[in-house]
Amino acid sequence: MADNSPNAFKTPKRRNVKSPPTGTPVMIPASPFMKKLGCGTGVNVYLMERMGKQTHSPWAIKKINSKCAKTQQNVYQKRLNDEAKILKDIQHPNIVGFRAFTTSKDGSKCLAMEYGGEQSLNDLIEKRREEGLKAFPAPLIEKVALHVARGLQYLHNEKKLLHGDMKSCNVVIRGDFDTVKICDVGVSLRLDENMQVSDPKARYIGTEPWKPKEALEGGVITDKADIFAYGLTLWEMMTLSMPHLEMLDDEDEEDDDEEDEDESFEEDFDEDAYYERLGTRPPLDMETLGGAYQRMAELFCLCTEEDPRKRPSAAHIVQVLESNNAQVNEADSEVIVID
Repeated sequence: MADNSPNAFKTPKRRNVKSPPTGTPVMIPASPFMKKLGCGTGVNVYLMERMGKQTHSPWAIKKINSKCAKTQQNVYQKRLNDEAKILKDIQHPNIVGFRAFTTSKDGSKCLAMEYGGEQSLNDLIEKRREEGLKAFPAPLIEKVALHVARGLQYLHNEKKLLHGDMKSCNVVIRGDFDTVKICDVGVSLRLDENMQVSDPKARYIGTEPWKPKEALEGGVITDKADIFAYGLTLWEMMTLSMPHLEMLDDEDEEDDDEEDEDESFEEDFDEDAYYERLGTRPPLDMETLGGAYQRMAELFCLCTEEDPRKRPSAAHIVQVLESNNAQVNEADSEVIVID
């Protein structure tokens, strides 16, 4: 399968991010003085408004959760350090930009990133589901698919990095899908010239429902691990669900009593069935979705092949999606064919 088409990816123009003037330290307020935007494993993210003679664009500040166990703080601190080093070397329109790595007034290390009012794709999925809506429109899913694939192609081919934790939570959306960016590169792994993780001691972190079979069974980890999780991210947009927890959907819809929600979850959750499904392709109801989603359903199926060698590369996905975009007059029902 050829992935090196010269037209597969157009490298965007690089923009130089201005660093703070020498001798002018970046002052990060203490957590209580910033608005909390969200939280992840061991970290919180805050909004930092920047005021001066001119109003500057705000930053998103990621810092270690002070309530996390002392034994885990060093682990999360190392991840934050690693993420800062990686992000500092990355400039791409589909990856959240680095702004600073410094110390806040309370002494904790902070990673400052660009922020433009983004919400995570996961937040938008949950909001859409709560409003009783169905799948995102097919053209919107295709737009997200292309922009995320461009970011992955840059990481894999230009930076030789595996993102290592692709999922809707790690895609941020500005406005009405005006921009689509990958975030959270804190568990990225180096790739060698064969697109395999180069360090034999490196551990693929990921998030359980998005893990491919090779990560669950101790197999060789390649760039195709990101592709599997990327495919499941498209599935999330078509189903408004979390991978492999779809068996809870019917029960959740029938249970309107909030007090019994946790108890109902425990009763209905089949742990054995869940673990058996991990690393496999979750079902997709094409009859309900309709023909407009055929291209994205085909891409989802290709990306979630159990054999990583059968999954397309990010560069090939970009090539095909850009080709589809160029042919705007083609019928909606045309499928993606990746040899």
